Amino acid sequence: MSTYTGRYVRSHGASWNGIPLRVGEPTLGEHLREIGVRPVLVGKTRMVADRQGMARLGIDPASIIGVHVSQCGFEPFERDDGLHPDGHYDPDPRYDAYLREHGFEAANPWEQWANSVAGADGEVLSGWLLSHADKPARVPDEHSETPYMTGRAMDFMREAELDGRPWCLHLSYIKPHWPYIVPAPYHTMFGAADVLPVVRSEDERRDAHPVFSAYMQERVAKVFSREQVRLRVIPAYMGLIKQVDDQIGRLMAFMAERGLLDNTMIIFTSDHGDYLGDHWLGEKQLFHDASAKVPLIVIDPSTQANATRSQKSDRLVEAIDLAPTILDWLGGAAKPHILEGRSLLPLLQGLAQTPWHRYAVSEYDMLYDRPRISLGLAADDAKMVMIAVERWMYIHIEGHRPMLFDLASDPQELADLGADPGHADIRTTLDAAHFAWARHTHARITERISAVTANDAAAAAYDTDIDPGILIGYWDAAELAEEQEKKRNWREGSSG
Repeated sequence: MSTYTGRYVRSHGASWNGIPLRVGEPTLGEHLREIGVRPVLVGKTRMVADRQGMARLGIDPASIIGVHVSQCGFEPFERDDGLHPDGHYDPDPRYDAYLREHGFEAANPWEQWANSVAGADGEVLSGWLLSHADKPARVPDEHSETPYMTGRAMDFMREAELDGRPWCLHLSYIKPHWPYIVPAPYHTMFGAADVLPVVRSEDERRDAHPVFSAYMQERVAKVFSREQVRLRVIPAYMGLIKQVDDQIGRLMAFMAERGLLDNTMIIFTSDHGDYLGDHWLGEKQLFHDASAKVPLIVIDPSTQANATRSQKSDRLVEAIDLAPTILDWLGGAAKPHILEGRSLLPLLQGLAQTPWHRYAVSEYDMLYDRPRISLGLAADDAKMVMIAVERWMYIHIEGHRPMLFDLASDPQELADLGADPGHADIRTTLDAAHFAWARHTHARITERISAVTANDAAAAAYDTDIDPGILIGYWDAAELAEEQEKKRNWREGSSG
């Protein structure tokens, strides 16, 4: 939601999967539609519609406006939330129909073909069980989820050629993600010898921060703390990444054939990482690099970006920077009263003197996690905020001491300095940065700041603004006439 809105979680409020983005919260899709760009989704999103808000406003979810509101302003060319096990999840995505069309019959083809494996006697084994991660998915590579979504993106681009409008496509791959199952031949491309050493230490567990310790006790953390599990699962995860790489190559070749690489900005990124055993954790709940430092590759095909092409940058960049970047590149006016991120175009085009982020922020809502309960945290206090600068990563945890890591002397983030007396000054400085960030909320989004500040010079030139029929603070007609004369003289001088 932060990527879609260009706004921090504390501003848009959709802090967890299943939390609706409230009706009226502006999104990238809506900003683009205003300038004639067609915003389209192919693949995974966890957007949940604010149905209560829509009902309150009388918006029919099936109407054009209702669909846009329900899909973050995007047109769902093919939406797939990525998880379709038996239960309360979407039981019948379009991908299931596709599998059936190609002969993969089952009550739930997503689960029984794309995310299951065959046993020694041909029995169907669940891909949810980590012990099966070394086996190939039952579905062939060409019919698995990643190639399927690539094909759907191509379908959209073919249609867009006929449509003629400029477009922005969010192609959102489902994998790599659990269930950790990959089709042949990717299941054997990597093995235990390719797995990097785990990043963790016994000291992390010996005197762990209470919140860190609570997450270490979660089932997924405990299972990935076993080396046997890491060596079984990570090669499959690497295979899933390799499959994405290959499919992006397929997509780039398709775009090159149609001349699209010369006029299309391409952004490759992710919403989060995965601990996979690093720091004695699984999943993504804390802020170590394994979780919070995601890849970002931006290709700007314009000649203005030639000066930085193929370069790497160590500037602090946030997910909220992508929406203003895309809007800027497609010719939209800046909206700093709404978008809290900054356009990356100055960095891409080598304008090194551009003022930039002093720190990067990441937020996490613990409300739905069991550690909130085990730690006895009040629901409204179950929050964490990371403030990262070039050298330091500081984590504010409501109701607990902070965590602090020195990324220069401890790049693997193994030593928590949050209680170290020798680093009290650093903690004070970063806590002040957190407080400054928290004070600068973006709640006033219905009025451009520039619309107000455009009158600053006029307001400074005379004592009181004079609106027809509204006279506040004048003693008599002579005083009013004097002020009106000053205003007249200022206008004539400024226009002349």
